[in-house]
Amino acid sequence: MIEQYHQSIKQNASLAKSPTKTIKTQSNHIFCTLLAFVKLESLKIKTMLNHHMLKSKLFISATKSAFKELQKFKLTTEIINC
Repeated sequence: MIEQYHQSIKQNASLAKSPTKTIKTQSNHIFCTLLAFVKLESLKIKTMLNHHMLKSKLFISATKSAFKELQKFKLTTEIINC
């Protein structure tokens, strides 16, 4: 169980990818990754999906949303240029 926690917090909450240099920013990053892990656990219980599936679904949803915004931006840019 502890191994799963460490693996998930490193891979799914990005604990290992910290670009921080000072103690304050490192502390903030650790706090945010712990908060992200708690939220993933909550979603895991509600949806019956594991952390990797949740992360994939969130990434796909964010990508779709960003693509829709890009299409809106592209459409408004074309209207302005006409």
